[in-house]
Amino acid sequence: MSTALTTPNDAPSPAVPATGTPAVRISGVHKSFGRPGAATAALDDINLEVASGEFLCLLGASGCGKSTLLNLVAGLDRPSAGSIEVPGGRPALMFQEHALFPWLSAGRNIELSLRLNGVGRAERRAEAERLLELVRLGGSYGKRVHELSGGMRQRVALARSLAQGSGVLLMDEPFAALDAITRDVLHEEITRIWQERQLTVLFVTHNVREAVRLAQRVVLLSSRPGRIAREWRIDLPQPRRIESAGVADLSIEITEELRGEIRRHGQH
Repeated sequence: MSTALTTPNDAPSPAVPATGTPAVRISGVHKSFGRPGAATAALDDINLEVASGEFLCLLGASGCGKSTLLNLVAGLDRPSAGSIEVPGGRPALMFQEHALFPWLSAGRNIELSLRLNGVGRAERRAEAERLLELVRLGGSYGKRVHELSGGMRQRVALARSLAQGSGVLLMDEPFAALDAITRDVLHEEITRIWQERQLTVLFVTHNVREAVRLAQRVVLLSSRPGRIAREWRIDLPQPRRIESAGVADLSIEITEELRGEIRRHGQH
């Protein structure tokens, strides 16, 4: 069973209580782009806490501000108002594109992240190889990017993000460009790694089934500007299958809510 917390569109979005110190605290965040007097609001009064060790998916239509919010949490941009706290330090960020350096091997791409994180030269190769093993790419240290499939490249990108040593992992539609089978395999992998390493994951997607497949909590953003419209706590046991009845049933419910948001805000 799942439980849903509904937020009326004209009410402030609620802060969701977390046990202990939250890994991410977003308080009254607004974000606008453009010149003063002619600015466009991207996010409006976002209040959200992500508990330590939680896997939370941000869901919404294109242009609802999901990636904008993730970039604010990552520290790549600043809110126009409000505050964002990540008590454990700077989060790691994984993009939709792998963004690997093609002139470096898989291992060297990871080592670069380790170097920036202050890991000494003597330890870097061993740690890179350990991270490749973690993402099930053992023996691929010396492979160049052009030798790797799309799924393998995303595994290297994930290992590089983990090399940053943060307990908070931000993921911006990292599997959107992959075929369905590869994406399903990587869903299993990120679930395993999240559980093994006790990470806090904030995952952006517009794919409802992906959100239900992965998350402990799904937060739906409305559009223009982005506001928290509704939340679902997902009580289905992990690991889940994307085709399972529980995932399918809840996906239908969330999809109907998403369609309603799209209709209300005139998106096509």
